[in-house]
Amino acid sequence: MNYGVVRYILGRILQAEGVFLVFPIIVGIIYGEYNDLLAYGITLLICLLVGTLLSLRKPNKGGLYLKEGFFVVGLGWILMSAFGAVPFVISGDIPNYIDAVFETASGLSTTGASILTDVEALSRTNLFWRSFTHLLGGMGVFVFLSALLPMLGGNSMNLMKAESTGPSVDKLVPRLKDTAKILYAIYLSMGFVEAVTLIILGLPVYDSLLLTFGTIGTGGFGVLNTSISTYSPAIQWTITVFMFLSGVNYAMYFLILRRKLRSALKLSEVRLYFFVYVICVVLICFDLRNYYPVFSENIRQSAFQVSTLLTSTGYMTADFNAWPEFSKSLLIFIMLVGACAGSTGGGIKMSRVMIIFKSIKKQLQMLIHPRAIKKIKVDGADVDHDVVRATNAYIAVFCLFLSISTVLLSINGFDFTTNFTATLATLNNMGPGFNLVGPTCNYSFFSPFSKIVLIIDMLAGRLELFPILLLMTPGSWKRRL
Repeated sequence: MNYGVVRYILGRILQAEGVFLVFPIIVGIIYGEYNDLLAYGITLLICLLVGTLLSLRKPNKGGLYLKEGFFVVGLGWILMSAFGAVPFVISGDIPNYIDAVFETASGLSTTGASILTDVEALSRTNLFWRSFTHLLGGMGVFVFLSALLPMLGGNSMNLMKAESTGPSVDKLVPRLKDTAKILYAIYLSMGFVEAVTLIILGLPVYDSLLLTFGTIGTGGFGVLNTSISTYSPAIQWTITVFMFLSGVNYAMYFLILRRKLRSALKLSEVRLYFFVYVICVVLICFDLRNYYPVFSENIRQSAFQVSTLLTSTGYMTADFNAWPEFSKSLLIFIMLVGACAGSTGGGIKMSRVMIIFKSIKKQLQMLIHPRAIKKIKVDGADVDHDVVRATNAYIAVFCLFLSISTVLLSINGFDFTTNFTATLATLNNMGPGFNLVGPTCNYSFFSPFSKIVLIIDMLAGRLELFPILLLMTPGSWKRRL
């Protein structure tokens, strides 16, 4: 392990977090919440001081290998959650530090699970920082730094691989910095369009910004205790559309910008994403025909709930905990599957689902024709064996996290559905689950130990499991000779 590289990059991350804290300070000044300014000012100084001390001396060896990339990303997100929680504690809005870390980790990982029983009781400054973490975590802080700062040359690709979602990460253009800039340009442009649309529909600028952070970051932190349910149908439809668009692989948008519309429409993962979405909306809409007799409400509720769970956003317009069992089963299915790779959405990802089913098909064909040579193809290209192996390993580790966490939560004595869906919702960065963690509930009733387990699940899910798993592996801490 090259500790010099790890120390240096962690320092830059804390410096970046200190700079990000300027935004809630500006909000505090605008709304005259001067008590909160002290909390954010102290945290900003701590982040800048610790970050500067860590990154003061650049490492002599710039060896940022893949192991270091995974290691520093895992540690970086833990540090951001730990330091980002401090303003909540100092301001007194979330006095318990574990609760504050839970809320911050939920925001950064774009999970949207909350321990707050009354969101509207938060100051506007804290409410802004809470939702702003979605904007930071959606595309990724290391991707942001790769776009702006000269980190460690071309080796920075290992940071993007560790932080980005999906089984593989490729550059859109030859230079990594340009790739990161393109991703963030698309990301922020989509947010700008949504925010302007919500303002035109009558929402205040503040509310529009916070809802946009939660939508394009697929996070789900809202401004009201009722989430999205009290907004007009037009606003709900707008958020539905942008949640869906945020779950699309950003490579498709890049191809569209390059006027390669035919290539964009041929992306098999995106086509599967569209197919799953439409089928699930139609099936749930049919199942709810008696629950919502008015078709316009039926289709709106169905489309919204499929969008929010398929993309792991977690906004709510209805208590789907009370829906028929068939609809709830479908919702659990899409919670597992998730959005596309290369998007801000969570879940297993459509690309992995494709590889898994193609692997099963290949295995069946090999049983029928043992001497045949079969290769897995996606979009006309052979899928490398390492990608297939990594996909299988991901599914195995996912099941391991899901099983162990569910068992650990059962210590509290709550029912299986609550424990299982709480784990699933945090591991897949969804937010709401079923029963005691349903869309109208929160996570405040869990013990401190269970909240720590769920914090680990949220960060592990956002970082595709392996960076956090690597931190738990003793051998990974050995110094590189």
